[in-house]
Amino acid sequence: MSNLTDNYSFLEFFLLNILSIFLGYSLKLALEKAKQKWVSTFHQTLSYCLLPSITSIITLLISSNIALSLGMIGALSIVRFRTPVKSPLELVMFFALITIGIGIAVNYKFSILLSIIIILVLFTFSNLQSFYKKKKQTFFPNSYDEGFSNNILEVKSMIKIEILEVNENLESYYFNKEDNSFNYRLIMEDKAELINIKNKLEGISDINSIDIKYAL
Repeated sequence: MSNLTDNYSFLEFFLLNILSIFLGYSLKLALEKAKQKWVSTFHQTLSYCLLPSITSIITLLISSNIALSLGMIGALSIVRFRTPVKSPLELVMFFALITIGIGIAVNYKFSILLSIIIILVLFTFSNLQSFYKKKKQTFFPNSYDEGFSNNILEVKSMIKIEILEVNENLESYYFNKEDNSFNYRLIMEDKAELINIKNKLEGISDINSIDIKYAL
């Protein structure tokens, strides 16, 4: 069985790890361009840069030693991500970063190809969303579970509010019989649009509360 360490010199593998960091960071930039703001944090940036490189080195170390491979599996099973994953996309991206790291150790061309495919898919669907938004339509509906990447407006009122009921960003609406209040929740990407609606609502005296959560 050939050893991956025999395929690369130290300098070549060092350069390939620089490539893995670059590919991970490229995916992070692509997600930011696709308006996935959760990836902009310091911790996410480090994760996207380091995870492919770490995976490639692990793959190299255990590639030709079955005993070491089994031992490494046992050791790695102890390590777990204790921070809850916020969305399926975040989990998929972690798998992609790990796959890129494995590809760097085995055949870097596959890692480059995978990165290009992911970036193209991100840009394609992001541009489709922007295209439909310009037409005042929604290609993908906003999700409550993905609200952390959007701006949220919550309104509690004693009367029905027409501009909220017909708004395309209305995510939920219910009437509370206990206090006879109308409750609205809107999720939107455009912060300026949210502020504009808030300014209109401030002139309505029957509104009990207006809560706003801006995207990070």
